[in-house]
Amino acid sequence: MNIYASLGDLLRTTGICNASIGQVIMMLVGLLLIWLAIKKEFEPLLLLPIGFGGILANIPVADMTASTGFLGIIYKIGITSGLFPLIIFIGVGAMTDFGPLIANPRTALLGGAAQFGIFGTLVGALLLSEYAGFGFTMKEAASIAIIGGADGPTAIFLSSTLAPHLLGAIAVAAYSYMALVPIIQPPIMRLLTTEKERCIEMHQLREVSQNEKIVFPLAVLFLCILLIPTATPLIGALMFGNLLRESGVTGRFSKTAQNELINIVTIFLGLAVGSKLSAAEFLRPQTLGILFLGLLAFSLGTGAGVVLAKVMNRFSLVPINPLIGAAGVSAVPMAARVVNKVGLEYNSNNYLLMHAMGPNVAGVIGSAVAAGVLLAVVK
Repeated sequence: MNIYASLGDLLRTTGICNASIGQVIMMLVGLLLIWLAIKKEFEPLLLLPIGFGGILANIPVADMTASTGFLGIIYKIGITSGLFPLIIFIGVGAMTDFGPLIANPRTALLGGAAQFGIFGTLVGALLLSEYAGFGFTMKEAASIAIIGGADGPTAIFLSSTLAPHLLGAIAVAAYSYMALVPIIQPPIMRLLTTEKERCIEMHQLREVSQNEKIVFPLAVLFLCILLIPTATPLIGALMFGNLLRESGVTGRFSKTAQNELINIVTIFLGLAVGSKLSAAEFLRPQTLGILFLGLLAFSLGTGAGVVLAKVMNRFSLVPINPLIGAAGVSAVPMAARVVNKVGLEYNSNNYLLMHAMGPNVAGVIGSAVAAGVLLAVVK
């Protein structure tokens, strides 16, 4: 009898007896993300650990997302503190060449225009809350809107501060749409431009000196300190990483930031984000609203950049191909590559990659600034 009782107690601790339908569904979602990462190569460095973390988060009984659990400890150390996104920004800065932006400063306007998607979606989220019953608060709407910047670390940084309970859905939406840049952007670019505009050739950029590249991150940092100090965590990390790259005297640090540091943190960041894909937090009507608003934000950002480039071209003595405006979203360097590919489809001599990198890296700065503005206004 004692043996049967012991077996019964053991059976009651198994996953078979304790798993809920929601947990099973979220494990399947985790497997889907892993499949997309491996089979389709959609942002594999993030989607694979996020998917695996999502599976771990929904294991019954184990309670891995508790404050003393494996995922809970990672989340507390890296996400609650805001540390992981900042370290990733150091790595991004170390990998980024701001030369194209310095050589053609007006492209910074295109990076700024793409942030229209963020603020346009903020209004959209509030309207859905008001008229469609989604019930988004101002903090939640701001966290959802930042998806439009197409910058995963920035989205995680902001949502972990303003709406941590939405972090899983926001992160998955942000990285999914970043991975879908080659699918989402080209139709918008073609819709908003004529074939003649897509064929415009741009002159080769001037060479940027080493001194300019050293001064740039320091100048951006101090401008941020003076105007938007709430954005300095992200901007400061980004510019520190870039200074490591451009100074010429910290090669070892720069290589470490570009490789080991960012790779290690990305693994833990993905697992921590996956911990928020629990059934209780993800399987809600709000999640569908977040996915829809994320796509809207990304589309608006792409369109705004293209439209501003068309306007600038009308007043510019040096022609601008409006396609480069689509690179204003900060999906670096994928958005710039997509611009270059579409340009070559219409003019085989139209190499737009370096021209598109200007608004692309400006978009990284722009999304961080937008996050700082939202933190200052909403928090």
